[in-house]
Amino acid sequence: MADNKLWGGRFAAKTAQSVEDYTESVSYDQNLYREDISGSQAHATMLAEQGVLTAEEAETLVKGLDQVLEEIESGKFEWKKEMEDLHMNIESRLTEIVGPVGGKLHTGRSRNDQVATDFRLHVLRSLEAWKTALEKLIASFTAKADQNREVLLPGYTHLQPAQPVSLAHHMLAYAWMFKRDHSRVVDCINRANVCPLGAAALAGTTYPLKPETSAKHLGMTETFRNSLDAVSDRDFVMEAMFTGSLVMTHLSRICEELIIWANPCFGFIKLPDEFSTGSSIMPQKKNPDVCELMRGKTGRVFGDLISLLTTCKGLPLAYNRDMQEDKEPFFDCDKTVHASVVIMADMMDAMGFNPENMEAALKKGFLNATELADYLVGKGIPFREAHHITGSAVAKAEAESRGLEDMSLEELQTFSDKIEEDVFEVLSYEAAVKRRVSPGSTGPESVDAQISELQGWLAS
Repeated sequence: MADNKLWGGRFAAKTAQSVEDYTESVSYDQNLYREDISGSQAHATMLAEQGVLTAEEAETLVKGLDQVLEEIESGKFEWKKEMEDLHMNIESRLTEIVGPVGGKLHTGRSRNDQVATDFRLHVLRSLEAWKTALEKLIASFTAKADQNREVLLPGYTHLQPAQPVSLAHHMLAYAWMFKRDHSRVVDCINRANVCPLGAAALAGTTYPLKPETSAKHLGMTETFRNSLDAVSDRDFVMEAMFTGSLVMTHLSRICEELIIWANPCFGFIKLPDEFSTGSSIMPQKKNPDVCELMRGKTGRVFGDLISLLTTCKGLPLAYNRDMQEDKEPFFDCDKTVHASVVIMADMMDAMGFNPENMEAALKKGFLNATELADYLVGKGIPFREAHHITGSAVAKAEAESRGLEDMSLEELQTFSDKIEEDVFEVLSYEAAVKRRVSPGSTGPESVDAQISELQGWLAS
C-alpha cells in the first residue's frame, strides 16, 4: 500500500516526490477549511438523519471536526503536503481524534462533490463581501453627487470638451454603473447557491442520502439536478470572476478620470494624502499611485478569468484534475476585487474637488455651442443649417481666442438675423444644464430624482 494515502490500497509504490510537489493543492486550498468542515458536519448530520450513521457517531464526528477547526484557527494544526489536499488533511486528523468512526465520514461522498460544495460555499461568502463593499461604494458616489449638485464641469466625448454637466451627474454615472455590478453579484449568488453534496464521484450513490437536508444544514437554497453536472460545474466561479472583471473595468474607468483630473493642467480634484505617494527626487510631486495600481490590477483579474475559461473549455465530463486549477485564480480575483472596491469607497469619501478649476475649464472648448444651435432651431431654422451657422461662429471666436458668450449681439447677428438679445440667456453654462429636462439628463430635476432613487435603494 502506498504510504499515507487514504486511497493507497490499489497502489504498491510510493508517489514520486516530484509528483507530490507538482500535484499538491494543500498549500492553497487550505483556505477552504471553514467550508470543508461545515460541509462535513452537514454531511455527517444528514447521514444520521437518514439512518446511515447512528446519532452518536454523527455527534462524535461533528465534535471532532469542531476540534479540528479550533486547531486550525489557533495555528496548532499541521498541514501535510503528502496528504495532497485539505480534505485528506482534515479527515486524517479527525480520525486521529475520534478513532475508526472517522473513517465513516466519507460514506456516500467523494472528494468530487466535497470540493464542489466547499468551493461554492467559499465563492458565496466572497460574493456576499463584494455585495456589501459595492453598497458602500455606491453610497460614496451618491453622497458626492448630493454634495455637488450645483458644481459644473465639462462633459467630454473623445476626451474633448462637449457639453456642460453637473458634477453630481458625473458621480451618479458611476453610482449606476456599480449598481449594475451589485445586481450581477446578487444574480451570481442566486445561481451559485446550489449544494452538490450527494452527487458523490459522478453517478450518485447507493446510500439513501437526502441532498436537500445537507443543503438546509449549510444554508443553501437549491440542490443539484444531475450528478455529472454537479461535480463538473464551475460556471459559478467563472461567472463570479466575469462579474469581478466588470467591477474592475468600472473601477479602472474612474481611476483613469481621477488620474487625469489630478493633473494640474486639469486640477479638478484634490487627491487625499492618504491615497497618494510622492517622488524620491521631485519634492513637488503628488502621484495618484493608488489609481494607477488599481487600473493595473484590472489586467490581472482579466487574466484570472481567462485562465479558468481556458482550463474548462475542453474538459469532458465529469471531474478532471485540471479543475484543481480553479482555486488560485479565484482567490487572486477575490482578494483584488474586494480590496479595490473598499479602497475606492474610502478614497472617494476623502476626495476633494476644485469647482473653480472646473468652472474655468467650461470656458475652454465652446461647450455652449449646442445651446446656440438649439436656440436657432427654436427660431425656426432647420437643425443642419443651425449646426453650420454655429460652427462658423465657433471658428471666428476660436480665431480670436474668445468664447461665444464673449461676442457681442451685433457680431453674432452677422451669422444669422434670427439671433436676438435673448441668446445670452441660453449661452450661460448654468442655463445650459438647467434646460436639460429629459429623464436621466444632467438637469437639476433629473439629478434630484436619481439621487433620491439611489438613496431610497441604499436605505432599503
